[in-house]
Amino acid sequence: MELVTTHPSGGYILEELHVGMAAEKVIHVSDERIRLFAEASDDFNPVHLDDAFASKTAYRGRIAHGLLSASFGSAVVGTILPGAGAIYISQTLGFHLPVRPGDDVVVRISVVSVDQESARVELNCEGFVDGKLIMDGVAVVRVPRRRRPAKG
Repeated sequence: MELVTTHPSGGYILEELHVGMAAEKVIHVSDERIRLFAEASDDFNPVHLDDAFASKTAYRGRIAHGLLSASFGSAVVGTILPGAGAIYISQTLGFHLPVRPGDDVVVRISVVSVDQESARVELNCEGFVDGKLIMDGVAVVRVPRRRRPAKG
């Protein structure tokens, strides 16, 4: 695994990508982030927002929206690897453990295949809290073949 950072142009083009490239980002799950996601998604399930309600559930407390955690993968795909210009085609997801307010989610995206003909890249997507796998899946994204010329 070769950890990379944001490309100086903002995004890697297809020809710069290869199997084994990976990127990570740590995202803090605050109460505010959960509230804002509830507003953006219109998902006001009290297991995410109401301590009294959530304390009586199987999770014994509030948990973050699963798709909030999944969206952190999009943050890496859209800003680091491949970065600017990458367009999601598909995403599989599996949720394994709950994410709670106050957790730090480490998101790791790694390139598992590059298809030069279709300009698509398959990415392994994983999220961890305290070293434990909380979610995983596979994304397929379309990647630009060349950079747009600078506006001048």
